[in-house]
Amino acid sequence: MRALIVDDSRFVRGFLRGLLIEHGIDCEEAADGQAGIDRLHAGMPFDIALVDWNMPVMNGLEMLQQMRADGFTEVKVMMVTTEAENEFIIRALDAGADEYLMKPFDDEALSEKLAMLGLVEA
Repeated sequence: MRALIVDDSRFVRGFLRGLLIEHGIDCEEAADGQAGIDRLHAGMPFDIALVDWNMPVMNGLEMLQQMRADGFTEVKVMMVTTEAENEFIIRALDAGADEYLMKPFDDEALSEKLAMLGLVEA
């Protein structure tokens, strides 16, 4: 199982990496949406991308839209963001996100979302 963590915060990337490794998930990181797209095109397949919304260069919604347009339809996408309004959730789901996790979060919340996606045991 492989995850791509895309967030402009090094702290958040490290926090997510630590939680995902505990679930036996290998991780790669990118600091913005364009770098995330570049990682996807580098060839190693990912099972899930955990994507922040607010990032420089290319934001998370733009990255999600580009992923789906580029044919990365099998990669589960979980938006992991501070954007809590329903409008943002609806826009992300309409663009092809599979789940939405609001910051701040803990291991239990992340584990529940991963289980809902069928990536870990409940």
